[in-house]
Amino acid sequence: MKKIQLYVISLWLLFFLVAVKEFVFISWQPSFTFEGFLTFLKPNIIALTAISFSLLGLFFYARFEYFLKGATKLPKKITKIEDQSYEHLTFLTTYIIPFLRVKLEGKDLVVTILLLIIIGAIFIKTNLFYKNPTLALLGYKLYKVDTEKNTGLIFISKENLKLGDSVHHIFLSDNVYFVKL
Repeated sequence: MKKIQLYVISLWLLFFLVAVKEFVFISWQPSFTFEGFLTFLKPNIIALTAISFSLLGLFFYARFEYFLKGATKLPKKITKIEDQSYEHLTFLTTYIIPFLRVKLEGKDLVVTILLLIIIGAIFIKTNLFYKNPTLALLGYKLYKVDTEKNTGLIFISKENLKLGDSVHHIFLSDNVYFVKL
């Protein structure tokens, strides 16, 4: 479930941009009737859906921040470290930016939704869900590290990590952890 939530968080930027792109500004006079509400809702259903997913992504992010505060497991000591923060840009340029060129209606909308689901499934199955541009915007960095007991771990942290640091962690999956000093 954490992987899916991180994938939704990674798409937060896309959802936000889609909401801006698809929002239809109409000269709508507030009318507290059902017809008045439909006048606003119909042309903005995609934008409002994107806003809803953006809010869901913000909720998932707040949950992760809360869980990270509870990282109290025995610390792992870093014996080798490599900054992998550039990986955030790979996801952004490969997946998010091309979606903004698609007209979100009819078959194109269905195909876009299916592609997002397929990409999400691939990212989750291949354990690449941590390549997350939203986390980069929020100040998180990616590190590939070795510890005293394991090699090839991925640490996600807001802090600058260095060789010799001992970090508290929250296990996300296989070799991926949220960590803090």
